[in-house]
Amino acid sequence: MRIGELASRAGVSVRSLRYYEEQGLITSTRSAGGQRHYTDREIERVAFIQRLYAAGLSSRTIAELLPCVESPSEQNSTEAFERLVRERDRISRHVEELVTARDALDRLIDANRAHHGRLAAR
Repeated sequence: MRIGELASRAGVSVRSLRYYEEQGLITSTRSAGGQRHYTDREIERVAFIQRLYAAGLSSRTIAELLPCVESPSEQNSTEAFERLVRERDRISRHVEELVTARDALDRLIDANRAHHGRLAAR
């Protein structure tokens, strides 16, 4: 199938598919005219990639995880598990940093509100 059909069937944009291919996440064959052609297998692969992106993973991390899907083995599975745990821990740290930033903003908002109240009382 051509890129437009894959995009439609997978529910993603053509631009996303081109990006995935640039990042080595999917592959295509080329026709004599240079058009990309994909197999039905790519529909499932794109859906899997979308789930990984939705989990907050980067294209680099996704590329590192794909061998577990392509060549399942105990070693690949262990490496994928460890990588996913590291990514979860990274995201957890980021969430903690965001909560700290939000709390600091709340204190600034409270101070601004109090200041505004004093100005209005004059």
